[in-house]
Amino acid sequence: MGACLPRYLWRGVVEAALKSDSEFRAELERAMRELGIGIRELSRMSGVSESLLYKVLSGSRSDIRVSTLRKIIRAIRRAEGVSEEPFLAIIAARPTLNSIDVSQIKVGGRTIRLKEYAAATIEEILLAAIRAEEDGAAGIVCAPVVSNIVARVARIPVVSCPVELCKHPIMRAVEIAARKLFPG
Repeated sequence: MGACLPRYLWRGVVEAALKSDSEFRAELERAMRELGIGIRELSRMSGVSESLLYKVLSGSRSDIRVSTLRKIIRAIRRAEGVSEEPFLAIIAARPTLNSIDVSQIKVGGRTIRLKEYAAATIEEILLAAIRAEEDGAAGIVCAPVVSNIVARVARIPVVSCPVELCKHPIMRAVEIAARKLFPG
């Protein structure tokens, strides 16, 4: 069967926060347990006081500010290795990715990081698009033949470059995406 897409813990915490205080507490505790972090570590990572975290987790404080929730979510995202800095995702077959010799590009004085997602089948391409979005990609660059399908799945911009117009189409598409997403 196909590859399994990992479910990020931070997403579960956000979804639980929208449901109820008790589900938020349970999901936050689960995320902390799975990440191997305690209250002291979460406090250090998030900038939220240990005292407030104890109150939230014990149920004695349920009315936290949205800004506090954001701090907690950002800390969990970092603990999971999800990037906070914007990047462009490149979804392509391994030989195409191997031809890319840069990990970032400069557009309008700004450096944009590139992150590669290898995919050989339609299923892998769709999973890579979902994963790229979950990882925090600002946009996706992929082959023209799959760009319409990827655009239906992704909630972020998708760009491709027709092969006949470009000597090195993947990097041309990266430049186009970067200029659109990060105007100078």
